Amino acid sequence: MLELKNVSFEVSESGEGKEIIKNVSVTIPDNQLVVITGPNGGGKSTLARLIAGIEKPTSGRIYLDGEDITDLSITDRAKRGISYAFQQPVKFKGIQVFDLIRLASGKKISVGDACEYLSAVGLCAREYISREVNSSLSGGELKRIEIATVLARGSKLSLFDEPEAGIDLWSFQNLIQVFEGMRKNIKDSQVIIISHQERILNIADRLVVIKNGQLFKEGSKEEILPMLSGTDSAVPECAMAANARGGAQ
Repeated sequence: MLELKNVSFEVSESGEGKEIIKNVSVTIPDNQLVVITGPNGGGKSTLARLIAGIEKPTSGRIYLDGEDITDLSITDRAKRGISYAFQQPVKFKGIQVFDLIRLASGKKISVGDACEYLSAVGLCAREYISREVNSSLSGGELKRIEIATVLARGSKLSLFDEPEAGIDLWSFQNLIQVFEGMRKNIKDSQVIIISHQERILNIADRLVVIKNGQLFKEGSKEEILPMLSGTDSAVPECAMAANARGGAQ
């Protein structure tokens, strides 16, 4: 279980403090796929970086399974089972896909094992296992290889920051299938996706809405989706968050 208690994050801008995340408290239980959504610029990605340990809260605490991880480095959080997938996957010139998956797993695995992870994300293993993780791969291919490394880790908490960013519609549709598969197989773990794409919202067990750096609303998909679709006139700005239909442009 992941718990954020009164988490705030402030940056210095023109010599003055600017609060990006404001006193956010939220609990994310195990065995669920949770999507953190909301208007652009609302603080979603910043919240993801705070959970991963890329940024440190100005105040408040973060707990994983009851352990206070607020002051742990990103490396120590990774050792606790937190995986983080960037909006733009990192390229590793000179490293083959097999080597990357093996390193991610943290153990000795066979080519056959690595191929299973690639197959799970919809890639033909024979075509990718020996390729370099460099600019010759498309954005969609890099995204799926990155997800394969997350699967290989067997993470306690898998965190994806806007996985739809910069990929074509075909790749987006395949990503949806991968996430649906992860949702079906969640056991004693959590998947958190930062997104405002409606098809990703639709596969969530729970939605957390962040607006202007604050927790605006949280609840089941059935409770929150009508609000994001604009049926609740009290939250017109949040309706923007779900207007992108059918995938990435």
